[in-house]
Amino acid sequence: MYKGKLITFEGIDGCGKTTQINLLKEYLLIKGYNAIILREPGGTSIGEEIRKILLYNKNYIYPVTEALLYAASRAQLLAEIIIPALDEGKIIIMDRFVDSSLVYQGYARGLGMEKVMEINRIATYGIKPDLTIFFDITPENALTRRKTRKQNDRFEEENMEFYEKVYEGYHKLINLEPERFVVINAMEDITMVQKSIINIINKII
Repeated sequence: MYKGKLITFEGIDGCGKTTQINLLKEYLLIKGYNAIILREPGGTSIGEEIRKILLYNKNYIYPVTEALLYAASRAQLLAEIIIPALDEGKIIIMDRFVDSSLVYQGYARGLGMEKVMEINRIATYGIKPDLTIFFDITPENALTRRKTRKQNDRFEEENMEFYEKVYEGYHKLINLEPERFVVINAMEDITMVQKSIINIINKII
């Protein structure tokens, strides 16, 4: 049992989770908690190199290669940063974790969630989030938000059919593990979403 907490934020691209992650970190630091933000893929020197390949490479990446690269970045991040931080009692706020691989590569890419989970059983060292906050927004509304961005990565340029599968995949996961997930209405204004998240977080820390 680790002294720290692992809190993951999930949702389709354009859901607003990155904004809320930064607001939550600010709140936790004001309250005196030792909190760190990490992202996937990335968070380590090796992970950031893998991130460039996954998000900005112009060559075709096969789904299984994609899943393995995400798992490699994740394994490095856990061993190098997450596990030591949990041992030290830190609160870790993750911008994506295993659930993203399950829905993006496992469900939307068609590899199968069980196959992707098997890969990640090795990569995660048995670590599971204490809480996962899912930002619920329709693929259509998320697309509208993504259009305002200056630069989109490989995933953000995927078509609507892909994101409909991602959205469906997330809800399948939520139904499988309702005790871990908390669903947030991501269409509410930033302040309302922030208040909802703080109320949830205060119950577990």
